Order: sequence, then structure tokens, then C-alpha cells
Amino acid sequence: MASKAANEGGIVETIKTVVYALLIAGVFRTLFFQPFWIPSGSMKDTLLIGDFLFVNKMAYGYSRYSCPFGFCPISGRLLFSDPERGDVVVFRHPVNGADFIKRLIGMPGDTVQMKNGVLFLNGEEVKQTPDGDFEEVYDQQGPMGNLPRCENGPIGQGDICKKSRARETLPGGRQHDILNIDTNGFGDNTDVFTVPEGHYFFMGDNRDNSQDSRYGQAVGGVGFVPAENLIGRADRIMFSSAGRSMLYFWTWRSDRFFKAVE
Repeated sequence: MASKAANEGGIVETIKTVVYALLIAGVFRTLFFQPFWIPSGSMKDTLLIGDFLFVNKMAYGYSRYSCPFGFCPISGRLLFSDPERGDVVVFRHPVNGADFIKRLIGMPGDTVQMKNGVLFLNGEEVKQTPDGDFEEVYDQQGPMGNLPRCENGPIGQGDICKKSRARETLPGGRQHDILNIDTNGFGDNTDVFTVPEGHYFFMGDNRDNSQDSRYGQAVGGVGFVPAENLIGRADRIMFSSAGRSMLYFWTWRSDRFFKAVE
């Protein structure tokens, strides 16, 4: 009898340990980090379809979308530190509520404009330095089976898809890659945008394949994003898979494991 009771007690303790571990993991996720799987190619080549990362929810403080258990002690956003130009940020779309990931380009009060595919901030041209081509196989990517867009298209399945790459240097010196697909595409020439106070202007690094702040919310773009919609900053890729499922180990991109996000 004693042995049976001891066994039952051991099972109960094991169950309690598992429950406590899950609760701690849930609290940790809710308070500090949120997993995010890259579903589209709008941030190539910084982020590829199938990259898996954790979003640092405490990078900027609490908002109604990142506060613990959905409860915030105050309305709006409590900033611990201001977002910085060049950060790669996950935010909630102001209209449809979907989670987006883009690069922060325009700060409150900035003017932003694209001219012939070149970014201008506050009237000053942002330097671009040509950096060869970004190449990938023209094939279905990720769980949704998306085909990449190519500067050298149309091409056949299995061919090499190319996009011109440049190194962009933002004011303050932060650098990142940008890609080009179209010449004088729809987003390559825009009006001057003036970012309102309390809002931010985001763009994808794959400039011709990104529905970002250059596009109005009425046509599926994100427009200006309120500060309270920011969820957190993407700092590091933890895992990456080029296949339709993360279980397809032969499609894992081992060179992207634990890769810092520029």
C-alpha cells in the first residue's frame, strides 16, 4: 500500500511540475518574448520566409498589444525606451489587426519620400551602395507555397531568381540591405509623407514587394502606425527552414541559426 501511495504521489508531483513549467513558460512568453514565424518575402534578404524568431516585447515598454495577460496599468503605451530608426519591429496593423514585421524608417515629425527608388528623409537623400545580387531558387517557399518575385523574370521553376541588392545607410550610420525588383515601380516614387506625432513610418527591405507605410490603409497598406500598436523588436533569428514544414530537417538553413537581425 505504501508503495502504491508513493507511486501515486510521484505521478501527482510530476504532473504539478509539468503544469508549473508550462505556467512559467507562458508567463515568460507573455511578459518578455513572442514567437514570430516569417510568412512573406517583404523583408528579404534581412529576413527570409521560414525564419523563426522571438520578438523582444520589453524593448520599448508596454502597449495594449504587449502588456502581460492583456492587462495594462495605463492606457496607451508606456515607453521604457524609444524605438530607434532602423529597428526591425513587429506591430499590429492599425485596421485589420494582423501582425506585421517591417523596418522603422520614419520617426514622428519626419518627412519621408521615395524618388526613383531612392529614399529621402527630411529632404536628404539616403545613401545606397550597390552590393551585387541576391539570388534564390525560383520555387515555392514556406507553408503557403509563395513564389518569389524576380528582377530577371520571367523565369522557369528551379531557375535562379535575382534581385539587385544595395547597402542603405540611414542617418546615424545604421546599415541594412535593400532589394530591387522593378524599375520605377508603384512604390518607387511617392508624395512627401509627414509622420504625425505618436506615429511611425515603416518599410520592407524588399522594397518592391512590401505593403508598408507607403501605401494607404484603404488599399491594404499599413499607413502611419500608432506607437501603441508596436509589439516589440526583432533582435535575433533562432531557427530557419526553407521547406513547407519545420519538420523537413533537410530544408533547415543552419547558417541562419542564432543570426543577429541587422
